[in-house]
Amino acid sequence: MNPKTRQYLREYKWSNILAMLKNNLKEPKICTERFQHKLVVITGATSGIGYATARKYASQGANLLCVNRNLQRSERLKAELEKEFRISCEFRIADLSKLSEIFRVSQELSELEQPIDVLIHNAGIYLTKRELTAEGYDKVFVVHYLASFMMNYLLMEKLKAQSRARIIMVGSEGHRFAVWGLRLDDLNWEKRRYTGLQSYGSAKTAQLLSTLSFSELFRGSGVTINTMHPGAVKSATGQDNGPLYRWFKRNLLDRGLKAPETSAEALYYLGVSQEVEGLSGKFFNLTSLEEPAPPALDREMAKQLWTKTLKLTRLHTFGVQ
Repeated sequence: MNPKTRQYLREYKWSNILAMLKNNLKEPKICTERFQHKLVVITGATSGIGYATARKYASQGANLLCVNRNLQRSERLKAELEKEFRISCEFRIADLSKLSEIFRVSQELSELEQPIDVLIHNAGIYLTKRELTAEGYDKVFVVHYLASFMMNYLLMEKLKAQSRARIIMVGSEGHRFAVWGLRLDDLNWEKRRYTGLQSYGSAKTAQLLSTLSFSELFRGSGVTINTMHPGAVKSATGQDNGPLYRWFKRNLLDRGLKAPETSAEALYYLGVSQEVEGLSGKFFNLTSLEEPAPPALDREMAKQLWTKTLKLTRLHTFGVQ
């Protein structure tokens, strides 16, 4: 059991749960401002929320650089958006479950001459069975947390030098499944029974804790970082599971969900609207400010996780201090 369980139990508030339920019924605020000739980087842009978000930004004049796994889908996306919206849509191919590829694509982004105006961490995965990466880490933890951490860390100096940028992490109310918080001694689920919901919740909690840490490092630089729950919308997450889960998702889970354009509107608002200018280290349910669960607000745990993450990612072996 997490030694902080008692602390978290004291900090849970029914009012926050009620606020979440109320916010789940809201539609996102709409931003009508154009984003002409700005550069937006999106991970996982060939389907679901990422695809809808890429189209939204492109429709408002933004240029795109998408980080995707699939070459053919990336080529189709580039051709579609450039033809329809007359913008530039470039892409980089990378498997964000592999630390070496995360490092490579992050280095490529850090060497771009033009500023990155908005960076959206959207790539995600949901697994019902434990799966380890080639480096031996829980795959869900890597894709949802380590990938965004490494990218933010390796882009930190570039973004600071720009004097302005917005980072948006596509998080989830699912962080609340990690009721008792993170187990830094068991991030790979070797000491506990693995469940898809708890693994997902832990990764999303780690993501929120990193938002706190990066927000402090970016303070005063003009760079902001926030996390948002994308709402109950249809996405491709979960397609890597077995046929039974895919049938359940398609025929039951997805039926009551909204179109991913809902999330795209929220991600556009958070990336462009002047109403959120300067806000950092926050959690949004679509575009409504919300307080996360206590384990995701633990600044002491955030510091411990930061130290642990630097060791896990072995950034020092790449010459990064």
